Amino acid sequence: MVYGNFVDNLRLYARGGSGGMGLPRLGGRGGNGGDVWVVATKNITLKRIKDKYPHKRFVAGAGANSSVHALRGERGEDKEILAPVGITVTTDDGKVIGDLNADGDRLMVAKGGPGGSFHSGFEPRKGKAKHIRLDLKLIADLGLVGFPNAGKSSLLTALSNATPQIANYAFTTLKPEIGKLMYSDHKQISVADLPGLIEGAHMNKGMGHKFLKHVERTKQLLFVVDVCGFQLASKTPFRSAFEAVQLLTKELELYKEELVSKPALLVVNKMDLPDAEDKLAELTEQLQNPDEFCDLLPDDMIPKNYMTFRHVVPVSAANGFGMEHLKTCIRESIDEDAEMTSKATHQHRLQALRLHSLKHM
Repeated sequence: MVYGNFVDNLRLYARGGSGGMGLPRLGGRGGNGGDVWVVATKNITLKRIKDKYPHKRFVAGAGANSSVHALRGERGEDKEILAPVGITVTTDDGKVIGDLNADGDRLMVAKGGPGGSFHSGFEPRKGKAKHIRLDLKLIADLGLVGFPNAGKSSLLTALSNATPQIANYAFTTLKPEIGKLMYSDHKQISVADLPGLIEGAHMNKGMGHKFLKHVERTKQLLFVVDVCGFQLASKTPFRSAFEAVQLLTKELELYKEELVSKPALLVVNKMDLPDAEDKLAELTEQLQNPDEFCDLLPDDMIPKNYMTFRHVVPVSAANGFGMEHLKTCIRESIDEDAEMTSKATHQHRLQALRLHSLKHM
């Protein structure tokens, strides 16, 4: 699925190299074709693969033919697809080939064809070919994004009607809190938060990659701001809710620009506070005309692109106000993407079928 610029799964074509010809009169054996491997590599993103290899075709080298000078043909060169850590590799129809959880993990996805030999009448074979999918492993459907005092953990508890669980994952050291939203038709939606990672981090010094890493591994973002604004410490300036939204956007952008294009919802928390209604009206107006109001921020804190929110939902985690409406908005947003994904998959399959029937006409 591609959200603007953010890519969390990718479909690629992989083909092993063909074997080399054997040499019947001297019993020479052709070299085997090379294999195609997916290799987990730090600092690689699926978007980078997509940009670098627009054709998304990876073919290994062919084995050398047997000759008088070299009866045993050289083996073809392997092809490596460098991929992010923390992905699942599947066939086109969803069968899991394997997981890459740590830097350097390797997975063969297409084997090279054997070279021609006495057993094959000296005729080589072609390499195996297949479409594969690389899927970024997700920790949750939604990731919470907010400053420490925005009330993220109380929101998570109020939403999930239970104590959120601390989750452990093989592919990352992150241990986010995961809350599960339950719906009357038994659908479950998971929300992740990483508590305590940005306390004391000065806003424009970055929240730390650890915190932002968990945002990459969610389908959508749930921004949470305090309707009345906040002050992180006595030495830091007071920030309004609107400024908080822009600063959070800037943090995401500095970490990985494509994150800003993920689908997002904005939760305006603490609506039980006095003056909350007036502050909400002010925020709504500012979000509609961000250019006019960003003058209040220093240049280095203004994001290149403003976040667009599918829903802006006022709530109070303290007294439960707006919680049911928020759950409905979250469900709508997740369902909308699921529908888009299944349409895209359907199109891919139709295309593949058409190509297949054209080949065999």
